[in-house]
Amino acid sequence: MRTENQIKSKINEMKLQRKSLESRIAPLKDDDPGRAGLTAQLARLDDIIMMLEWVLNEPAGKYHV
Repeated sequence: MRTENQIKSKINEMKLQRKSLESRIAPLKDDDPGRAGLTAQLARLDDIIMMLEWVLNEPAGKYHV
């Protein structure tokens, strides 16, 4: 199990990668062939960040009654 600090560090690392990807995507036109791949990577990064944040702020309670 990772510590809270390790998870926060990973989130920060992923956010830096997201900024880098966003800056690479920005100058590309919508029909640029490389844009689709970078956009897919950005979506995966967003998913990873969301999952890591969920781990830090794990919901309390029951999902099933």
